[in-house]
Amino acid sequence: MPESPASARLPGRILAVACGSFLALLVAIWFAAAHFQVLATTGGSRSSFVLSFALLFAPFWAFGFGAAAPLRRALRTRWARVLAPGLLVSSYLVFSLPRGEFQWRYCAALAGIPILVATLLEFFPRAESDRVTPQWPDLVSLALLGVPIVMRWLHGSYPHPAMSALPKLLLTDAALYGFLVVRNLEDVGYDFHPRWRDLSIGMRELVFFAPFGIAGGFLLHFIGFHRVSPAVWEFCAGWIATFILIAIPEELFFRGVLLNLLERCLGPRTALLISAIVFGFSHFNKRAVFNWRYIILATIAGIFYGRAWRNRRRLFGSGITHTTVDVIWGTWFK
Repeated sequence: MPESPASARLPGRILAVACGSFLALLVAIWFAAAHFQVLATTGGSRSSFVLSFALLFAPFWAFGFGAAAPLRRALRTRWARVLAPGLLVSSYLVFSLPRGEFQWRYCAALAGIPILVATLLEFFPRAESDRVTPQWPDLVSLALLGVPIVMRWLHGSYPHPAMSALPKLLLTDAALYGFLVVRNLEDVGYDFHPRWRDLSIGMRELVFFAPFGIAGGFLLHFIGFHRVSPAVWEFCAGWIATFILIAIPEELFFRGVLLNLLERCLGPRTALLISAIVFGFSHFNKRAVFNWRYIILATIAGIFYGRAWRNRRRLFGSGITHTTVDVIWGTWFK
């Protein structure tokens, strides 16, 4: 679908909001790194820590404010569109080289996977009538992006607990680029303009899921109460970090792309169930070699996350449900 000139550039007000909120979050991360003594676990300067994160957080944030259309317009040739996501590896270089932790295998993977995904989506065109339905390049691209995270093959690239989420953030950027810029997939719902409807739908699905999650968790001997009373600011900081680093990347993959594509060929109910099952099995190796309890509860949760996304096809809504479930579980259950 051809883009109008207005859709291919960011209005000044949106650009100002995007830049201002981006800088505010970076400042918050700078002080949080000092407060929680992150430097003690990363063995390097605070500036390299923040710069490495910023290089990945910038595209993540910009796509949420409509950067896909201007970027698609700017990258006029196929080879430019294919090679551009390889620049994401700069975050790894900034972090690993000063610490003497650089490894060629991680460098090749972190640059190669985004380029390979862009190549699949760019050089294997589909007939115009098939553009709305999932094709094998879509499914292979999802596997390339998801399997390394589920199997933890890239965790050694940032070998510090405080940086463990960065490989997922890098591949999230690659997914955003591949499916929003190259594939130009519609109705993903990746939009960081909050709406009251997002909050109401997100909290509604949380309430609907709670009886299943709590009762099922106790029946499966998966959870139990524990007494944790964090300060309000710590709870809020944990919520924001979970939203950015866990919920939105997973919602993009399982709802914005996978459920979105499956609905086009399987119908809403079957697609919702299949995407929830895939989401459940993506948790198979969390806290156990094969954690079947986690798989069951995550599958049930995936149904409610999918319902939240489908209401307005917005990841912000399902992200609120997902984030709040994770934070409540981590705060008051074990």
